[in-house]
Amino acid sequence: MKTLNIVFMGTPDFAVSTLKTLVEHNYNIVGVITAPDKPAGRGRKLNESAVKQYAVSQDLKVLQPTNLKDEAFLAELKALNANLNIVVAFRMLPKVVWNMPELGTFNLHASLLPNYRGAAPINWAIINGETKTGVSTFFIDEEIDTGEMILQEKIEIEANENAGQLHDKLMHLGSELVLKTVKQIEAEAVKTSPQIENSDLKTAYKLNRDNCKIDWSADIQAIHNKIRGLSPYPAAWCVLQNGDDALDVKIYEATMELESHEFETGTIQNTKKEIKVAVKGGFINIHFMKLPGKRNMQAKDLLNGYEFKSEAKML
Repeated sequence: MKTLNIVFMGTPDFAVSTLKTLVEHNYNIVGVITAPDKPAGRGRKLNESAVKQYAVSQDLKVLQPTNLKDEAFLAELKALNANLNIVVAFRMLPKVVWNMPELGTFNLHASLLPNYRGAAPINWAIINGETKTGVSTFFIDEEIDTGEMILQEKIEIEANENAGQLHDKLMHLGSELVLKTVKQIEAEAVKTSPQIENSDLKTAYKLNRDNCKIDWSADIQAIHNKIRGLSPYPAAWCVLQNGDDALDVKIYEATMELESHEFETGTIQNTKKEIKVAVKGGFINIHFMKLPGKRNMQAKDLLNGYEFKSEAKML
């Protein structure tokens, strides 16, 4: 059995579950690397990452480098004498960092690699209508998310599941997979396999304003998948043309009503009680929507104080 001295690298809530699992199984965490504190809110108060908050609560040593190639940081990292780095939802590492420990650096990725390499694997799996996804552990190498695979675990994606719900399921599944991976490394029983490359691989592109916009000319299933794949964050958006107003609105939850109709695509129907948008193959019935400067509201509450004109349309 190998004695492990682990440096853990991560920033958001997704990573906390794994760090917590390692601590609760009494692994020796010699250091935690996380993002620097960021000013947030109107008071510009410094906001600590979720990983830092948990690490501090466990009296773990925390390093928050702005530059991962900084000589002072590298000296401090080396002084921790770690023989294994574990990365969960962190940034790209330079070779000098991932190559430092004797047993290497492995990463947890929230997809069934080699599919959905990149920044937003949970979102894109739903947007693309996948019915299965999972988590993978792999050793980091020169490229992004391409290293030798260690372990993988699959999970079903439910028909109406959104990205937030899937995130939480994968967070717990991932922490268990990291634990299994660490136990294999500890027992010197790791078997790796190369990722199989092919021309049909799907990519988890970074989310931006353009790729979060709803295309109302797409088919009904694709629109539904985009809304749930971007909920609750950053949220799918579109332009609501209501009389002279052209408003950027965010849509957080909707259901499909499959039926044939002759309404123009994007037009809003039945605005007294619900917000239904005519699309190819039926209607998207919006349950939660946010107007500019307002909070996210249930459709029936929004309709109490906001009037859709007869020619209102989603663009």
